[in-house]
Amino acid sequence: MQDIFQLTKTIRALLDSQRLAVLSTQKEGAPYGSLVAFAATADLRDLIFATTRATRKYANIISESRVALVIDSRTNQPSDFGEAEALTALGVASEVADHEKEACITLYTARHPALREFVASPTCALLKVKVDRYLHVRQFQNVQELQIRE
Repeated sequence: MQDIFQLTKTIRALLDSQRLAVLSTQKEGAPYGSLVAFAATADLRDLIFATTRATRKYANIISESRVALVIDSRTNQPSDFGEAEALTALGVASEVADHEKEACITLYTARHPALREFVASPTCALLKVKVDRYLHVRQFQNVQELQIRE
């Protein structure tokens, strides 16, 4: 079992190596998954993503703010069964506050420069997931948890 320092380093490396996550939301008990481009803050406390306000994921978040994001290292090769890692970030999503918006846009567009115009659109919402905890899985059975917020 890894110590907290090593687990944090492992999580950071996985977040840095991947650009997309599967966002899981729900509304009235009905689950919904969608692919999102994300950026993580240096302290791992927040994950940022963007969507238009007309999407189902946005409506679901307004209705129920608890979400999960899954980030993984799979390559669709047989070796994934022994080598792939998955990270689930559990937390609460909300639209980025005005006083944080500039810093979050800078972080997000540095990671995804092709989305700069999309994020600047008035129909786009920049969202932040305040991560409560991460669950890191490797070899399908080795699960470790890193608590971020109490």
